[in-house]
Amino acid sequence: MSYELKNFQEDVLERSRTIPVVVDFWAPWCGPCRTLGPVLEKLAAEQAGRWELVKINSDEHQDLAQQFGVRGIPAVKLIVNGRAVDEFTGALPEYAVRQWLDKALPTEEKKDIAAAEALIEEGQVAEAMGKLEQVLLSEPTNAQAAGLLAPLVVLQDPERAMELAGTAATAEPRFAQAAHAVQTLAHALLRDDFSDLEGEDGVGPYRGAIEAIREGQPGAAIDLLIEVLGKNRYLDDDGARKLGVALFTVLGPGHEVTRSKRRTFDMWLY
Repeated sequence: MSYELKNFQEDVLERSRTIPVVVDFWAPWCGPCRTLGPVLEKLAAEQAGRWELVKINSDEHQDLAQQFGVRGIPAVKLIVNGRAVDEFTGALPEYAVRQWLDKALPTEEKKDIAAAEALIEEGQVAEAMGKLEQVLLSEPTNAQAAGLLAPLVVLQDPERAMELAGTAATAEPRFAQAAHAVQTLAHALLRDDFSDLEGEDGVGPYRGAIEAIREGQPGAAIDLLIEVLGKNRYLDDDGARKLGVALFTVLGPGHEVTRSKRRTFDMWLY
């Protein structure tokens, strides 16, 4: 059976949305590649239906090798839902490849998390939330699912978001950073006592910014936070900066408010 690449879009990206695809970057002159190749082919046949193998000659497809950050071969990448989710480099022995597959191949929960990330990128938030809620029903302490869900619910349910952010704090850095932003935003949204700031410059627009976030007007909130930065940068322990950065983080780089207002906001920080 031939495992050589025929069409990258069909054989890898599209196929990985149905079944995990293991991509083996190799070259004919590479001795370790000739050792690892038969091992992967044996396991692909043995575990048919669990994952599929695609071999890519890195000499013939240098663009793909560069795209996947291949610096040495053999390089093996696990692709799920069009994304590389795990990898190893070098000619591992068969037992080690088996261990890697057992660890790296997605469970149903991992599949749902990967699918949810793809849905979020496509703007299908409701569908993503549904998948993440399913994961948390079966694994309530799943830090990745909590980290993805927290930013999606913080504006509507800050108390729930705080709980999720606490769970996500133990996840990998990108989820932990998002969790910190969620906690900052949720704390502001749940706050109803500003008596400690009474009499200070900028309190009015600061409270107005929080109310604008509650009302689903992030653009107006950023405008008010910029006003605070101009009046009293260190109000509420630099609260305007912290809240603005948290809001941009939760909205994400592709949101229209982030694209249109982040540069202006950042200018007021210096």
